[in-house]
Amino acid sequence: MNGADRLCDVLLANDVDVCFANPGTSEMHFVAALDRKPRMRCVLGLFEGVVTAAADGYARMADKPAATLLHLGPGLANGLANLHNARRAFTPMINVVGDHASYHLQHDAPLTSDIESLARPMSHWVRRIADAESVGPDTAAAYAAAMSLPGVTTLILPADAAWGEASDKPISRAVVPDPQPVAAEAVRAAADAVRSGRRAALFMSGRALRADALEIAGRIAEATGVRLMAQTSNGRIERGVGRVPVTKVPYPVDQAVEALRDIDVLIVVGAKVPVAFFAYPGKPGRLVRDDCRVVELARMGGDLKTALAWLADELGVKPGAPAPVVRPGTIDEALPTGPLTQDAISLAVARLIPENAIVCDESVTSGRRFFALSQQAAPHDYLQLTGGAIGIGIPMAAGAAVACPDRKVIGLQADGSGMYTIQGLWTQARENLDVVTIVFSNRAYAILQGEMRNVGVNRFGRNAERMLTIDEPALDWVTMARGMGVEAGRATTVEEFVRLLEGALSRRGPFLIEAVL
Repeated sequence: MNGADRLCDVLLANDVDVCFANPGTSEMHFVAALDRKPRMRCVLGLFEGVVTAAADGYARMADKPAATLLHLGPGLANGLANLHNARRAFTPMINVVGDHASYHLQHDAPLTSDIESLARPMSHWVRRIADAESVGPDTAAAYAAAMSLPGVTTLILPADAAWGEASDKPISRAVVPDPQPVAAEAVRAAADAVRSGRRAALFMSGRALRADALEIAGRIAEATGVRLMAQTSNGRIERGVGRVPVTKVPYPVDQAVEALRDIDVLIVVGAKVPVAFFAYPGKPGRLVRDDCRVVELARMGGDLKTALAWLADELGVKPGAPAPVVRPGTIDEALPTGPLTQDAISLAVARLIPENAIVCDESVTSGRRFFALSQQAAPHDYLQLTGGAIGIGIPMAAGAAVACPDRKVIGLQADGSGMYTIQGLWTQARENLDVVTIVFSNRAYAILQGEMRNVGVNRFGRNAERMLTIDEPALDWVTMARGMGVEAGRATTVEEFVRLLEGALSRRGPFLIEAVL
C-alpha cells in the first residue's frame, strides 16, 4: 500500500469514482494506482482546460465531485481558467496536482513552481500533502471541503508521498459538515420585506434553482406577487414544462439595469447582489438602484431549499398552494425558412429538445435568445458559462455526459470560444459520449465587437477588425471534428439545420453541427 493507492481508496470510499486526467512524470505512481482500481473511471483530456471543465460539468450534474489529475504547476496553470468558472459555479471538485519529490525541490528543476500560489486564487481550499501517511486524512479533508463549501479543492501530491509506504487501516467515509443553518432573523427580515408592499424579487442561484426549490419559490410568488429572478450566470437551472419559470438578469449592462429598475427590495438566496461584468464609462457597476434594499435570506453553501420553505411558512403559504409552472403547449414563434440565423438556431433547438436533456450553453452572444425561447421546451437542465472565462462549453458537455450517460446532451457553442478547448471533441469521441455540439459559426469574436461599441467605438479599423474576426482563414469545424473522431455536418439554411439536428438527436454518440451564419 503506497500513498497513491491510499489516495484512490479514500476517493472511492467517498464515491468519487471518476478521474479526469492529463498526467505527467510526477504522477506515474498515481496512474499506476488508478490502474489497480477498476471501479475508478479514468477519462483522458488532451489539454488541462478540458480536464477541469469536464470535471465541472460532471459535478454540476452528479452532485458530487470528480477528481482531476494535473501535472505540476504548468499543468495546473493550463486548467486555471475553467477552475475559475468552477469556483464561480461553486462546483465540488478535487484536483490532484502532482509535484516533484519533496527532497528534489531544493534543486529548482525546470518544472519547479509555486503550486500553492497558482492554486489558491481558483480554489476554495488548498493543501500540500506532507508524506504518505498524510495522504488518507488529507484526501478525506479535501472531499469534506468540496462537498460542504461546496467548491473547488486542490491537493498537492509530492511524488515521494505517492510512492511512500502508507498504512492500510480501514477507511471510513469522510464526515461532511451540515449546511449552514438558516437564521430565523433572516427569514423574518425577508418575510417583512415581502409584506412591506414594496416591489420585491427573490434573487436566486445554486440549489435554489432546482425544480423542487423553484416550486416553493413559485408558491411564494403566486401568493404574494414577488418576482422570481436568477443571477446572470448559474451552475444549473432545472426548467421547462412542468417547472416554475425564472428570468435571468441579462448580460448587457443597459438591459440588466432596465430589468432591475423597478425592484425596491432584493431578497438574495444563494446569489450575490448583481453587478456589471465590466466597468463602462458613464454606466453603473451595481445594477440595482442605490435605494434598493438588499435582504440576505441564505448564502451559497446554506440549505437554500429549507430557507425558501421556511420563508413560505413564515408568509403563511401552504405546501399545497398553487405554483405557476409552465404548462404544456407549443412555442408560439414561427420557425423561419431560408438562410440560417442565430435566432432560428435557438428556436429550432428549443422546439426539438428531448425530454430530460442537458443543455450546455456557451453560445455567448449568438444564443442570447435561447433562454427565453426554451422556457416552454421539454423539461431539461440548463448549464452555462459561470465565471466569464470562455472555453468551457465542449468539455463541460463531455463531463455532463459522463455523469448522465442515459441523457442527451446538447452543447450550444460559440465558434471563437470553442477553439479554446476543441480537444474536448476527442474526449467525446473516445468515450462515445451522447453529445450534440452546435457551433454558431459567425467567424467572429462577436462579444468583443459588442464590447468595443459599449466603450464608444463604433467604427473598426483594420487592426481592430483583424483582432475581432476569425475568418482569415475561416474555421472548418466539420473537418476539425472529423479529425478528432466526431461525425459532423454543415448547415447554411434553416431546413438543413433542422434536418441535421433531428438526425443527431435520433442517434447515440457525439455529433457536431457547424451552423454557418
